[in-house]
Amino acid sequence: METDGPRTLTDARELRALSHPVRLALMEALGAGPLTATQAGELIGESPTTCSFHLRQLARYGFVAEAGGGRGRARPWRLTRPGWSAPARPDDPDWTRASQALDRVLLDRYVQRLRRFLDDAPTYPREWYEAATGQQHLFHLTAAELAEFVAAYQDLVAGFTARFDRRRTEAAARPAGALPVELLFFGYPAQAPEASDVDETPAR
Repeated sequence: METDGPRTLTDARELRALSHPVRLALMEALGAGPLTATQAGELIGESPTTCSFHLRQLARYGFVAEAGGGRGRARPWRLTRPGWSAPARPDDPDWTRASQALDRVLLDRYVQRLRRFLDDAPTYPREWYEAATGQQHLFHLTAAELAEFVAAYQDLVAGFTARFDRRRTEAAARPAGALPVELLFFGYPAQAPEASDVDETPAR
């Protein structure tokens, strides 16, 4: 069973441990509940041997743990925490490089899924085709105002999480017709800041 809330990562080695498509896929699959390496492999399209290896690597860094019962590849694994975050540390070059590497792998996964939806959307039932959305907005903000916007978004998501999170691990709690829906949020400057706006203090 998961304990507490999302884990805040503090070591660049933890970021590097996550920076692999199979490990991220396993983390996503385990989000719905414990799985054996064989069960996980069937879900993500990998062999039990591959899943066993990557589950052990995730366990080494505390992302997953044995759920109890079973032996060998028949033993189930579970998430230790329901998610993670990796706050920016611009004064730590090693952390920044590891964070960028993980973000690139994550972005590739997001874009791959979004492209798949775009290709398949016309075949979906009408209500899903109409409900899905993509929006882009451009605001002129200060860094503090962007942080305010992000905080408001996080509050909104927290409310929906409290309302719907039980459905993530309990199939019986899902209403008829419910599907896993992915929401992506990015907030970033659309152009680089002027040199005069950048703190020129050298990184340590």
